[in-house]
Amino acid sequence: MSGISFKQVCRHFGSGESRVLALDSISLDVNDEEFVAVVGPSGCGKTTLLRMVAGLDFPNIGEVCVDGRTVVGPGPDRAVVFQQFALFPWKNVRDNIAFGLECKRIGHAQIDASVKRYIDLMHLQGREFAYPHQLSGGMQQRVAIARSYALDPAVLLMDEPFGALDAQTRVIMQEELVRLRKNNKQTVLLITHSVEEAVYLADRVVVMTRRPGRVKTIIDVASVRDREKWNDCEHIEQVMDLPSFVHLRTMIWKILREQL
Repeated sequence: MSGISFKQVCRHFGSGESRVLALDSISLDVNDEEFVAVVGPSGCGKTTLLRMVAGLDFPNIGEVCVDGRTVVGPGPDRAVVFQQFALFPWKNVRDNIAFGLECKRIGHAQIDASVKRYIDLMHLQGREFAYPHQLSGGMQQRVAIARSYALDPAVLLMDEPFGALDAQTRVIMQEELVRLRKNNKQTVLLITHSVEEAVYLADRVVVMTRRPGRVKTIIDVASVRDREKWNDCEHIEQVMDLPSFVHLRTMIWKILREQL
């Protein structure tokens, strides 16, 4: 099991007159192997939520748990994909993907097999010995995602992972993530400003209020996706043309607009 639980989480920054309440009484469960996207106005605490799951930040009140255990710091059961690609510039593609596995001190044969698998899955063949500066932004993010998946974490945390990419590359990466997820069922928490991205990728979409961030509503996407057979569509534009997709996107935008 690898579910995430926020239990009456509050987080403030500063003190005295400069004290700012960023998150207020957040209670939310992300089920094992579920993909949940969080959207909301800028400054509502979305990234702070993710950082708490990663063990990079902590609540002032309440508790954040992964697999039933309180998060007290970073751990190998959680991997983070950031908006900026965060690759080691002195390591090539293969060595960047292998880095986390080498830290786990597993055998060379297992590392080689895992690296090859994710190079193939992320269509990085032929670029194994290229360095980050020799790759496009989309290719660099493919490497970052491959590195996270290769660790086989129970929980994958994604903070605006495609935000730095151009529009065309972003669409391709969204399609790649859907394809990759069919064979890799980690629990995923995605932070995004894109309503379309949230609806396309997630099983549920959590809409937050403006600061102090609270859970405004949660939209079930998975049941609509299954009923309307979105997975039968080969490309993202086919899904986005469906009335069911348009309805969900419009519903979430109307809720968000109230918070802007």
